[in-house]
Amino acid sequence: MRVVFAGTPEVAVPSLDAIAASRHELVGVVTRPDAAQGRSKRLVPSPVAQRAEELGVPVLKPEHPREPEFQAELKALEPDCCPVVAYGAMLPQSALDIPRHGWVNLHFSLLPAYRGAAPVQRAVWAGEEISGATTFRIVKAMDAGPVFGTMTQALAPEETSGSLFEKLTEGGARLLVSTLDGIEDGSLEAREQPTEGVTYADKITVEDAQIDWTQNAVAIDRQIRACTPAPGAWTLLDGERFKVGPVTMAEEAVTPGELVVRKNEVLVGTGTTAVRLGRVKAFGKKEMPAADWARGVRLESGVTFE
Repeated sequence: MRVVFAGTPEVAVPSLDAIAASRHELVGVVTRPDAAQGRSKRLVPSPVAQRAEELGVPVLKPEHPREPEFQAELKALEPDCCPVVAYGAMLPQSALDIPRHGWVNLHFSLLPAYRGAAPVQRAVWAGEEISGATTFRIVKAMDAGPVFGTMTQALAPEETSGSLFEKLTEGGARLLVSTLDGIEDGSLEAREQPTEGVTYADKITVEDAQIDWTQNAVAIDRQIRACTPAPGAWTLLDGERFKVGPVTMAEEAVTPGELVVRKNEVLVGTGTTAVRLGRVKAFGKKEMPAADWARGVRLESGVTFE
């Protein structure tokens, strides 16, 4: 089939590469406009745009896919199908109607669970043992279209959102290509999602990522892993914000938020047993092991995270 791929962040690049290497003809890429980055606010193309340019594929960057100029350009490419991975904009019906096989989305959850913006982070935060990815035909309702296929992925006890994304993007890329194959040869039929089991995965904000040390250790562990690498779980010490990497469980009971500083470890109290800090990043500084950070700032036991 002639396909136009839509995606924006780094997690979409493996699917773009898989489609480019498939039997289908990649005739164009749709991505979000260049975004300002850094203190200089220099405009930088999305990871998908950069990869598409390396592949020599035409790139469309509409401010919004409802623009008539964009839709005219898309029609001119004559796509049979438009595979999508984390594009980042709602598609109007006029755009959905352009490819004869519609737009097929790769979503990183086992639908109908975790519809929405942050399915991977929310699955880790909830302590799920199994996650996965789903391909479905896009309809106007969010992540509610009929399903073509799924893949499942077990979560390791130390799984972070970052490590789970790596697994799902690679497996999901294969799923997306096999879905396109099945659509082309007629062996796949999309089936409506069940009405039961629908949950939503709202975006995790910076405010959501602040650690409440009065929570139990398991809840704190899940929160930190869910926020790793982004937006980054954080806490305050003397009014200064520190990002905190994944923790491990300790047996000791320590007052919530209180630090116990030792030669090779730093413990923090929670609402249950303490946790052992993994890595710490102060604002504007490099991330480092918690024990090195404590030595560097001459931290002593008894101080408390706010």
